[in-house]
Amino acid sequence: MIPARYQHILFGLILSGLMSFLVSGIATLRTLGPIDGFFPVWIMTWLPSWSVAFPTVLVVAPLARRLVAKMVRPEER
Repeated sequence: MIPARYQHILFGLILSGLMSFLVSGIATLRTLGPIDGFFPVWIMTWLPSWSVAFPTVLVVAPLARRLVAKMVRPEER
């Protein structure tokens, strides 16, 4: 198990991986269409995307959390 103090890094890794995987798949499909060998091409476009998405998520997530905190009011108990 990973220590809880690394939770935000693991979350960023998983979130950026899934999101970049889906977005690169859609972009690749729209560009190339359903060609033979689509999956290997998709993976080759996804990996560089993920290498940008992961550090971006780590930097942008705290900013997004602060913005969301300013946009919502706390729930009343």
